[in-house]
Order: sequence, then C-alpha cells, then structure tokens
Amino acid sequence: MITEVEAYDGVNDPASHAFTRTPRSEIMYGPPWRLYVYRIHGHHCANVVTGPTEHASAVLIRAGRVVEGLPIARERRPSVHDDDALARGPGNLTRALGITLADKGTDLLSPTPVALRRRDGPPASNIRDGPRVGVRLAADNPWRFWLADEPSVSAYRRHPRA
Repeated sequence: MITEVEAYDGVNDPASHAFTRTPRSEIMYGPPWRLYVYRIHGHHCANVVTGPTEHASAVLIRAGRVVEGLPIARERRPSVHDDDALARGPGNLTRALGITLADKGTDLLSPTPVALRRRDGPPASNIRDGPRVGVRLAADNPWRFWLADEPSVSAYRRHPRA
C-alpha cells in the first residue's frame, strides 16, 4: 500500500529529471502508467509516469506498507526488524519490493512483473501535504503527500542548499 508520494511536473519543474530531456529521463516523455526506475546514491527509486505524453510528469513512490509478501520483503531487507520500516523511503521501498532497473518501462496496468492495483483509499482528511524531500530547486512546492499517522512514512528532510 502506497503511503507517501512526491509529484514532479516534468518540463515545468526544475526539480524533475525530465526538466531537461536526457536518455535517462526519456521514459517520462512517453505514455502514462509506465515505471521510471533510476539509481541514485547506491539504491533504486521508482516513479509512476503520469503524463500527459511529452509533458513528462511523474510521481515518486516514497514509502509504503507491505501488505502482501511480507516474508519476501523481510528476506530482501534482513537487517530491518520493524515491519513499518521495510518500505520507508524510496530506496527501501524498491529493495523490499524487488524493483530494479530491469523494471524500467513496465506497464503498471498489466499484471506483471510490477503492477498497481486500485483499492479503496483513505478519506481525504487523512492525507497531508507539504514540501518535497531533499530537492534543491522548487523545494517549497507542497507536492509531497502522505497518510497522517502512518508509521511507514519517511521523515521530512529539507535539502541543505534549498
């Protein structure tokens, strides 16, 4: 269950990888519902391309609660003893779910290998918003969204040069 995300407004957002079109960000210019995976600081991050095509908007999946496959997630993160922390933070989330660069471009509406499933969401009153984590540019945009009082949500850290 996704518990925390950050939005990136593609070509209009200087904090987005797609602000400048590069081979790495090319997937973001395509159709929505594709997985954009990249490697940073030794771990992978997963984004859902939201479109529209050529606009390159995406949502970074920052945190989640493992609700299925808990034993596998624990195997992938053996040093973590708190299930709330298994997928807290974008690198931990991809590790717990087994998402790698091989998943880049996956159609998230198809059933394999990585897919999104719609479930009833929380009431709007339980969703909080605030500035994005760790970005230097457009740092004050309130485009981070998380579930209130959810222990799997990561801590807010402002970039020191924001």
